[in-house]
Parts: sequence; C-alpha cells; structure tokens
Amino acid sequence: MKSLLKNAREQKELKTREVAQLLGIDQALISKFESGTRKPTKEQISKLANLLEIDYETLMIAWLKEKILYEIGNEEFALKALLLAEQEIQNNNKKLNPETFPSIKSLLDEIETLKNKILSFQHFDLHRISKILELEFISEINKMNGNSLTFQETKAVINEGLMVPGKNMQEHLEAVNLNDAIGYIKDINQKKLPISEKDLLAVHNLIFRGIKVENSGKYKEDPIIIKEMNLFFNWYETNKSNMHPLLLATEAHLKIMSICPFENGNIQIANLLMNWILLKSSFVFAVIKGNDEEVNNYLATLELAQNKNDKSVFINYILQKEKENLIHAITLVN
Repeated sequence: MKSLLKNAREQKELKTREVAQLLGIDQALISKFESGTRKPTKEQISKLANLLEIDYETLMIAWLKEKILYEIGNEEFALKALLLAEQEIQNNNKKLNPETFPSIKSLLDEIETLKNKILSFQHFDLHRISKILELEFISEINKMNGNSLTFQETKAVINEGLMVPGKNMQEHLEAVNLNDAIGYIKDINQKKLPISEKDLLAVHNLIFRGIKVENSGKYKEDPIIIKEMNLFFNWYETNKSNMHPLLLATEAHLKIMSICPFENGNIQIANLLMNWILLKSSFVFAVIKGNDEEVNNYLATLELAQNKNDKSVFINYILQKEKENLIHAITLVN
C-alpha cells in the first residue's frame, strides 16, 4: 500500500505537505503512511483514494491485507485461520435472511404450524408416520437412482426380509442398506450426538455395503475434495446453532451436490444428510419423488441454484417438499 500512495502522489507532482494540507492532517502522517510505519484509517483511505485518484477497491484491498498481516503475522496456524475466515466471510455475504424473502418466510411459518400439529399426535401415530415416511424415502431415492422395486416391494424386503422374484440382488441390497443407514442416523440423533465427518463416511459405507465396496465410506482421491469437505464441516459447525434447521438442511444438501465428494451416491448422501438435520429438529422426511418428471424438476432446480448462485430457488423447492410431506403425514393419521 505504501508504494501505491507514494507513486500516486509523485505522479500528481504533489509534496507530502500539500497532501497533508488538502486532507487536513499532519504532514508527518503522510510520510509515515508512505514508509509503512503508520496505517491510515478507513476514512483516510477513502480521502486518499479520491485525492490521489487511486482506485478505491485496489487501495482498500491493500489496506485490508496489511491489517490482516499485522494481526496474524507469522502465527503457526495463520493459513488455517485464514481459510476459516474466508469461508465465514463468504457465508455472511451469501446468508439468506428469510425476512427479505417473503415467500420463504411464509413457507417456514406454515411448516412450523404443520410440524407442531404432528408433534401433538400420540406416540403410536408418530411412530407409524415415521416408519411409512422412511419407507417412502427409501423407495423414492432408490427409484431416482434406477432401482425398480415398488413401494410395496421395498416394504416387503425391509419388513419381512422377502426376495422379490425378477429383481436382482443389488436392488434388494440398496433397500436394506438404506434402511440400515437411516437406522444409524436415528441412533445418533437419539443419543443427541453431533453430525460428524466420521459418521457421514460410515453412512456412505452402509449404503454401498456389498455393492461398490471399493469406493464405499471414502471420498474421491482428490486433495481439493478433502479441503472442500473440511470447509463444509467447518461451515456446518459454525452455522448449526444460528440457522433455521430447514435452511441449514437445504444448504447442506446444496453444498454436498456442489462438491460431489464421492465416486457414487452423492444424491443419496445429500438427501440423507438433509433429512438427518431435519430429523434432529423433529421435522419429517422431505421426500423427493423418484419419477422422471420430479427428478428432472429436482435436477433443474439444483442446476439453477448452482449456476445462478441463487440459493433461494432451491430452498423454496425443498421447503415445498417438506410442506407436502407434513401434510401427507397428517393425512396418514386422519
């Protein structure tokens, strides 16, 4: 920054005394700014940029860089701290405030009302709703990935251990494995344990147990993926207590689908993680249907959110799904 100031002043053929007079500050300060022994204030940066005709953004970036370096210097963990700071700044800039999106605020209010109605049901009814929605989730998410088992067949495989004639072993394993993964998630939630990277990998391992064992329970062998997932879990830990659970769950879904950390099963993991977060706050499964029309709609909304860098369209979509499933859950009792 000091060379920026000095070069700009000399190009305008101004002396430090003249700059000081025009800014209404002591001449010694201008000399210290140019030597780097003193930092201008933010207000002085604005005035210097205007007077010396320096691009304000360029000067501010240089000023902020020096402030950061002054604070962290050669600290041992400086780079790791900077990574976390970078992500938090990005999240703060992009954080979606429901108050500024009336449609999202309205949907959140409707969903809370529906959820409270369900929580007023008897324990037996809650258990029955939970089991039906779990089976529907398993059936639909597997259908989305090419599994031909119907809902009734999925139910028979899981509840009765039956083999369905004409269906291959992988289709049976996909149903059983996903049911076990949900059981694993529910056990963690019941113990009130946090969502961890270790458990996410364990869930992935369960999903592909006996199917694609070479890639189960591990990320792609790419250092960028490892870094992105570290940042993801840092983001989750930072936001899990201050974001609405529905927004947290939806954004986690979106982030996993943007990173695609696994060779196989990214859609399953994104949907499972989203519902893992929802279940922790007593919401029901947000089930996305596995038919072609709904899958195309889901993927198009996902792509739109990623390409336009506008999370609100995907959040609206998932909130609608949660609302639909809450209404469906109520009808199961009524």
